Formats: sequence, C-alpha cells, structure tokens
Amino acid sequence: MNLAGNSLLSVVTFLPATVAIFMCFLNSEAKQNARWIALWTTLFTFALSLIIWINFDPANPDFQFVEERAWLGPIKYKMGVDGISMLFVVLTAFLMPLCILASWESVEERVKEYMIAFLVLETLMIGVFCALDLVLFYIFFEAGLIPMFIIIGVWGGVRRVYASFKFFLYTLLGSVLMLLAMLAMYWYAGTTDIPTLLRTDFPVGMQWWLWLAFFASFAVKMPMWPVHTWLPDAHVEAPTAGSVILAGILLKMGGYGFLRFSLPMFPVASVDFAPLVFLLSVVAIVYTSLVALAQEDVKKLIAYSSVAHMGFVTMGIFTFSQQGVDGAIFQMLSHGIVSAALFLCVGVVYDRMHTREIAAYGGLVNRMPIYAFCFMVFTMANVGLPGTSGFVGEFLTLLSAFKANTWVAFFATTGVILSAAYALYLYRRMIFGALEKPKLKAIADMTPREIVFMAPLVILTILFGFYQAPVLDVTAKSVNQLVERHTTAVKKARGESATRVVISPAAAPTR
Repeated sequence: MNLAGNSLLSVVTFLPATVAIFMCFLNSEAKQNARWIALWTTLFTFALSLIIWINFDPANPDFQFVEERAWLGPIKYKMGVDGISMLFVVLTAFLMPLCILASWESVEERVKEYMIAFLVLETLMIGVFCALDLVLFYIFFEAGLIPMFIIIGVWGGVRRVYASFKFFLYTLLGSVLMLLAMLAMYWYAGTTDIPTLLRTDFPVGMQWWLWLAFFASFAVKMPMWPVHTWLPDAHVEAPTAGSVILAGILLKMGGYGFLRFSLPMFPVASVDFAPLVFLLSVVAIVYTSLVALAQEDVKKLIAYSSVAHMGFVTMGIFTFSQQGVDGAIFQMLSHGIVSAALFLCVGVVYDRMHTREIAAYGGLVNRMPIYAFCFMVFTMANVGLPGTSGFVGEFLTLLSAFKANTWVAFFATTGVILSAAYALYLYRRMIFGALEKPKLKAIADMTPREIVFMAPLVILTILFGFYQAPVLDVTAKSVNQLVERHTTAVKKARGESATRVVISPAAAPTR
C-alpha cells in the first residue's frame, strides 16, 4: 500500500489531540474561536479517514496501512486496520463534527475545555480501532473513560456526578480483569503483538479464563444485561453530544473487542460460552424493550433501546457465521448512525424546552414539520423497517440465529415487535396529537445549523437501507477469514482432545 509509509493512520489518530494541546493556550474567552478550531479539526480528520477508506483494498483480508515502531522494550507502537475496524474509524470521524455543531449554542460555559475534551476523546476512540498491540489497545481503551467522565461530570445534568462515577467504576472494574488476562497472554506467548496472538493456540483450559476476563470488560462496555444499568443514567445526565458519542461509538468497542479478541484468540471458549451469550442477548432484547415501554424520559427510552439493539449484535457475533458477523457489524454501524441521530433529535427540542419528559411534548408536527420528518426516519430505522439501515443488521443476525438456534431467534424476534411498540408509542406522544401545551405554541422548527448536522444522518439511514455494498464489501473478506480461522481452530482443538481420549486407554498397557 503506497500510503502505508505516510503514517496516515497515526495522523488521523493523533491530529485531534495535537490540536487540543495547542488549544490549551487559547484564551478561554475566545469561545467562537474554540468552536471553529474544533469543527475544522474534526472535518479534516474525517476527510483523512475517507482517504483511508478509498485506498483500502477490500480484497485483502489482512491488516493494511500498518505502521510499526519500537516503543517500550517488547511493546511496540503498531497501528493498522482491516475490514472489521476500518469502518469504525470512519464512523468515529464522521460523528465528531456533528457533535461539535450540535454543541454550538447549547454549551456556553467552559467552551474551550469542552472542545478539548472532545478532541482528546476522538484520538482515543480512533486509537482503539487502529491499535495492533495489546498494551497500546488497552491504553486507548481505558484512557477513553477519562474525557467522557469529565464531559458527563462537568457539562451533564443535575445528577451528573453520580452518573459519571457510575459509568467510570462499572467500566473500570471489568477492564482490570482484562488487564490481568493480557498479562497472562504475554506470559504464555511472549509477545503483545495482536497479529501474532491471532495465530497463537492458547490451551483450552486457559482460554476459558481469558475469555471470561475479556468478557467482563466487553460486556460492560456494550453493555449487556445485567451490567447495563450505568448506561441509562449516563445518557440522561450527559450533554447531547456526549450521548451521541456514548451511543454511537463507545458502545461499539465491546462488540469490536469480541470480534478482535474473543472469537479469534479464544475460539473453543467462545463456542463453549455461546449459549450463555445467547441467553444474555435474548434477555437484553426482551427485558430492556419492556423497560423502554415504561419510560417517561425520552433519553432513558432511547438508552434502553440501545441495550436491546446491542443484544442483536452479541447474538449475531456468537453464531460464528459469515452472515451473523456481517449482520452484527452492520447493526453496530447502523446503530451508530441511528441512535446518534435520535439523541440529536432529543437535543434539538431540549435546547428549546429544557425538559426530556415525554409528557411535556405533543403535536410537534404542527410547528416542526422538518423535525417530525427527521424523527420519523430515525424512529423507523430504530424499529428495523425495511428500506432503512436498521433492517439489514437485524435481519442478518436473526437469520443466522435461526440457523444456530431457533428458540433464540424466536425470542429475539419478539424484540422487533416490542421495539415497534415503544418507538411508535414515543413518536405518537411527542409528534402527533393536538398542540395543546402553551409553551409549544411558539416553538420554532429546525434551524439551518440543525438541518446541516441532521441531513447527512437522514441520507445515510435511507441509503444503507437500500445499498449495503459500501459496508459489506469492506467487511466481507476479513469476516470470512475470521470465521474460517475460528472454525479451523475449534476443529483442531476438538480433534486433539478426541485423539487424547482415544489413545490414552490403548497406551496404558504398554507402560
């Protein structure tokens, strides 16, 4: 790859943080300057991520744009992307300028610090998807907690301190176990290089413990039931842009972790624990959908719906099929667009009314027709209506689940019905009906700025509903390689154990 030598991945990763360092010397009173610097930085980063996407070779399943430098003894600075991680880099870079635009008027205090926090967060999130060294991955993975902790804790709602500490402690606890697992992997394999570890055969007994340690971290990050309780609190208290990043990117790190570590490195343990994951996924889909039905806070409702949608992702991943993993990746990318858009929709009316209570709205279509249309598109995508991006991922994961276990597919499908119930119920209460509340009679429709950050999301939601090639073509070869390696590793391990069982009795008399 001719661009590999240009350190393009490093530039995309560290550009926002570099600009953030220079912004530290900016006058705190120059709020508008901070906004414009952050916007142009994120736009430039997004443009660079598109260059990577354009130059990415979908026919090559291995890591591309690889950069490797000496760092800390055996630990190397190593970056690269494959078909699984490529689009998450683009998604992260895409959502960041929208977050900056969404915060343009709503954030008035400590604007410079707010923009710095988001730029640093962008670096750390992109780093997670590009890191090809265990230690480097862990640093990016954990450090991302800090700016999000600050964003929720400083610019959040009334219970922001409680929500930020809950978010931090939940995610940190799981990650401590992952760190211990990484140390054990280094002790066994003698390296922290991820491509090398992908080819390492860990003993079956060791795989189980390693899988559980990684699962503890990724399950909290997704989040999976029952460790999901931090998410509704974090979403409710976070500023609009914080919720966008939380739902759009941070939740996807758990799914990415399963695809990068759990499946390829611990294949036998993944198969052994698949029934557990199926059970937790189904409970998450059904239970959190029912809880969403009972919510009176619009942000909390969307947060519970995110947990349900992540249930489809984990279910698809652990079918160990091309269809299931493709569907899971597509579902993550689609959810990254749709859930981010839904939180932006909430932010639009919150900036006007300063309340998230569903009961405070009603009849918005009479005053805000453009807003009502945007909200409708994203609601339909959230339901999984054919013709929207939400349908593709859910359909593929359900299809693969049906082949793996019909009961899992049956109960998961009830989640589709329940999602239609809570999403349409929300839309009816907020958008339709008579415009009775006095405060709503003067409410204005979306401004040009709001249309600018909402229009791309509407276009992508509809586009990916009809045309999935840009996503599936990129992921196909890498996913195929992942599934084949996983299947081969499981057969090899099962064959070896079977051989041991058969041979040992025969060998006994010769001793």
